[in-house]
Amino acid sequence: MKPDSSNHQPSRTAAGLQQRLFAVTVMLLVSASSAQSDPAPGFDTIAPILAEKCVACHSGQTPAAGLRLDGFAAVLKGSARGPVVHSGSPENSELIRRIKGVSQPRMPMTGPPYLSDTEIAAIENWIAGGLEEGGEVSMPSAPQRPAPGESVTYRHVAPIFATRCAKCHTDNGAMGGPPEGYRLTSHAATVSARDRVRVIPGNAAASELVRRIRGQSQPRMPFDGPPYLSDEEIGLIEEWINQGARDAEGKPTPIPVGARVRLHGRLETGQKLDGVQLVIGRGTRIDKNPGPGDYVQVRGRIDKAGNIQVDRLRRR
Repeated sequence: MKPDSSNHQPSRTAAGLQQRLFAVTVMLLVSASSAQSDPAPGFDTIAPILAEKCVACHSGQTPAAGLRLDGFAAVLKGSARGPVVHSGSPENSELIRRIKGVSQPRMPMTGPPYLSDTEIAAIENWIAGGLEEGGEVSMPSAPQRPAPGESVTYRHVAPIFATRCAKCHTDNGAMGGPPEGYRLTSHAATVSARDRVRVIPGNAAASELVRRIRGQSQPRMPFDGPPYLSDEEIGLIEEWINQGARDAEGKPTPIPVGARVRLHGRLETGQKLDGVQLVIGRGTRIDKNPGPGDYVQVRGRIDKAGNIQVDRLRRR
């Protein structure tokens, strides 16, 4: 007589179910143990990234956009528009959107290069992990200045533009769009000659940017002054332009030969504008009989030497 195998089926089924339950239980225990041994990253893991890439502009008494990134509490507080990090939600955090370029202008202002994928992932993990404070950190609070003998680059002047100029000269800024279409949110935008050039590499005195912050051209900038930029800040920007308006990596900006300029200032004897030599030729149009001491407007173009070839000169 053959044994009735059906009598043994329930016991084998029960045994298999017990094995599967045991395996699931072990996996859950291992997962829980791994989570306990791998705590959420703390602020101390991302502080060095912020210190290197962000704090130069986002620190001090007048940080860019009212956002300080030089401490745990400051990051949680956010900007003048509200929080920039949301616990557990990196994709909805403005800090992540800015450093990825989802929101404009992309940060940091000294980019490119911007943050690496590894650096961005570290900040995303911190936010996703619940914004843990972690250990103590020490972060600089003062913008860097060039060391003696060091070339002035965009990374040295970007904090000035970020804290005093970009609030207006950006998309969706304090005045809506950027005044006269001029953005001060990146090196490329600052030296752009798309409509007219405001920075003439090697010639700070003839650069509209400098003449505006000095008050030689009206209205003086920043528009919310006084206080205006300090002599030290203006001097640093002038030095940056005179050294070639170098980008963050130290590469000089080529002279934009043929680019248009528009300057205001006081006309002086010898065809000078506040000390800047003008090149006035037979084709120059002169309106309203301007003379020395008059406040005038100059329209012209940049030649190969960085000088201003005047197309039109008129008294204002």
